[in-house]
Amino acid sequence: MNDPDRLTLAGLTELVHHGKRIAMVTAYDASSAALADQAGLDIILVGDSAAMTILGHDSTLPVTMDEMLLLTRAVTRGGRRAFVVADMPFGAYQTGEDEALRNAIRFVKDAGADAVKLEGAGRTLTRIGAILDAGIPVMGHVGLTPQSASLAGSYKARGRTAAEARRILDEARALERAGCFAVVLEAIPAQVAARITEALKIPTIGIGAGPSCDGQVLVWHDLLGLTRGHVPRFVKPYADLGATVLDALQRYAADVRTSSFPDESHTYGMPAEELARFESQIAQGRAERDFTKALRKRD
Repeated sequence: MNDPDRLTLAGLTELVHHGKRIAMVTAYDASSAALADQAGLDIILVGDSAAMTILGHDSTLPVTMDEMLLLTRAVTRGGRRAFVVADMPFGAYQTGEDEALRNAIRFVKDAGADAVKLEGAGRTLTRIGAILDAGIPVMGHVGLTPQSASLAGSYKARGRTAAEARRILDEARALERAGCFAVVLEAIPAQVAARITEALKIPTIGIGAGPSCDGQVLVWHDLLGLTRGHVPRFVKPYADLGATVLDALQRYAADVRTSSFPDESHTYGMPAEELARFESQIAQGRAERDFTKALRKRD
């Protein structure tokens, strides 16, 4: 967090001011964060999507604060440049301002995050206010909010009626007034996202929200072709690492079972005289054990 090369809020604002798009990706471990840094990503989101991509759950709801802290620590160790945002998991802020503030502080103080992200508006606004009062930057999130998707009844796109689109716009404006430095727009019509981006002074980060947002975010596993099962229509896979990894594992298993691996190029040797000394020690030890056994039989 104190790394002088770390991108700051001021730096992010400067990017948008100069008309540059913010490139954001989720990551959950040190090696992924390091790769995101090398690729020049601006923001790493330690997403509660880890519940599904890393921990194998069917939704984002089961992931805990302790699990998210563990992942965030790994990301901040591996990343040096990207601005790190930690997702506040379900249950970490819904119960009230005190709990929200306590958990946000843990993300910054104990895990090295630069900011936190909360979903929704409404009652979330008071939680955001408490966190901002402590000097912790907050990113908002409207549209499809996975933590409340079960309440809405589906993971389908939001804002496809005039009334719902207006509600999302109002929520985004409320998040800006509350002090959020940016807002994620998830799974809403491109036209609606364009109007929201136009209406706000803070950057919008789209995920399934069209090209007019100030930046874009995708889930690591989705964009690299590592996701099992359904992939949202808004995802553009940039690789098929799932197939590559599967092929590598299958070839490894076959080599092990046929004794093709390891071969001499993958093993260590030792000087001949040391090997002879080692073998002599073994032979001497075996002789001593045999002698001891013979004495016991005589007794």
